[in-house]
Amino acid sequence: MTKEEIKKKEKQLLELTGSFCAQKLDDDYYQLCEKLILKLGRKRDVPFKSGKIEIWAAAIIHAIGSINFLFDKSFEPYSTAEQISEFFGTKKSTVSNKARQIKDMFKMGYYDSEFSTQHMTGNNPFNDMVMVNGLIVPLSSIPEDLQEMVRKERAEGRDIEFTTE
Repeated sequence: MTKEEIKKKEKQLLELTGSFCAQKLDDDYYQLCEKLILKLGRKRDVPFKSGKIEIWAAAIIHAIGSINFLFDKSFEPYSTAEQISEFFGTKKSTVSNKARQIKDMFKMGYYDSEFSTQHMTGNNPFNDMVMVNGLIVPLSSIPEDLQEMVRKERAEGRDIEFTTE
């Protein structure tokens, strides 16, 4: 598959996911879908070069949604796996299997630093924790200058841990 064909499929995926996000979700989800689509397109063996494009679009939304509690009624926005599958005219089991492949491929999980919504990032319980000598401790239990160092590193997308040796 040529780079032009990959770009064409990326564009189709962006349009499909964008349509769903505009109708059912929000811009935060669209940006995460876009990031994931572009990351998939950069892989040496581009996963979406084969298979139905609608299944890939649904799986991308499902993968992002499942790590951001999209399927939990107490969260906004809320959707179900069935709604995603119905929107794209796909089978729920096929979509969830493909979403699992995507999540495994990029080691995606809850509070993922790369694919979490702004709401999830802001409410991450691990934001107030830090690793000291292999133990997780409250950030407030370390000296103020070290707390500031942790906040600065995290703001730049890095994490930090301490040892007292």
